[in-house]
Amino acid sequence: MKIPSNNNFSVKRLLIVIFVVISVLCIIFFAAISRFNTPLFHAVVINILAPFQSVTSAVSGKISAFGDYVGDVFYVYDENRELKAQNDDLKARAARSAELESENARLRQLLNYKSNAPQFDLLPASVIGRNSSTWSNRIIINRGSDDGVRKNMTVVTPDGLVGSVHEAYGSYAEVELITDPRSAVGAIVQRADSRLAGVVKGTADSSSAINMTNIPQNANIVEGDIIVTSGFGGMYPKGIVIGTVTSLKNDIGGLLQYAVLYPAVDFQKLEDVAVITNYREPVPALPPAAAPSAPAANQGEAK
Repeated sequence: MKIPSNNNFSVKRLLIVIFVVISVLCIIFFAAISRFNTPLFHAVVINILAPFQSVTSAVSGKISAFGDYVGDVFYVYDENRELKAQNDDLKARAARSAELESENARLRQLLNYKSNAPQFDLLPASVIGRNSSTWSNRIIINRGSDDGVRKNMTVVTPDGLVGSVHEAYGSYAEVELITDPRSAVGAIVQRADSRLAGVVKGTADSSSAINMTNIPQNANIVEGDIIVTSGFGGMYPKGIVIGTVTSLKNDIGGLLQYAVLYPAVDFQKLEDVAVITNYREPVPALPPAAAPSAPAANQGEAK
């Protein structure tokens, strides 16, 4: 008995596969052009194509669902990106609005100070630079000699004394703060029953501390006293608030004492200041005029 070779078996199997594929294609073709309309033929076609249609439908459904999912992902991504951009824009606007409100509040304070101190001609200025160290406390303002600023002019805020112009340039000026150890401000206790005079200076130990020096041991000064400029020496106008006494300490040698002051101005938060370009002595308020007395009754006529 002759055993068929592997080559012959492979050829026969290939021919069978080709025949089945051609048959299926023919059935599909004739069904598509509706050339066979017999019920039996339709049943055969449906039975043959049903598995393929089921698989095709399932695959098509999965592909459609996956496409919808991908579309939703891209839609949500674009929407989130747009919402994030809108949120960033709102945050930026809120920050700008808060900054404008803060600036307006500071400018209103300067305006109120100007109206309450008519003896001063004030030039508003902004702090644009800072040079702080142990031995130097200075700021740079955006007003200079082109604006009428001159050396030694007094610089203030509505809270109190800042310092004086150390050097003026064309469009900016350097201001020496009263916290600088090299500064010296003539000062006086504001309390009417004291009026003790002294000198306020910065300290080398701290960039924000100031002391009132040269105070006798038996001087009339206590914690809580407000210290203002005395006007002595003519550099600083009289009556500008410098700070409040927080404690009294003995000086070296024990013959004198000094007062530690809490500055009226927060030097770490300086943004807007004013330069006193000119000042006049305030005019004291006059007492109200007395009402004229009524003429005496029954006065005789002059003869």
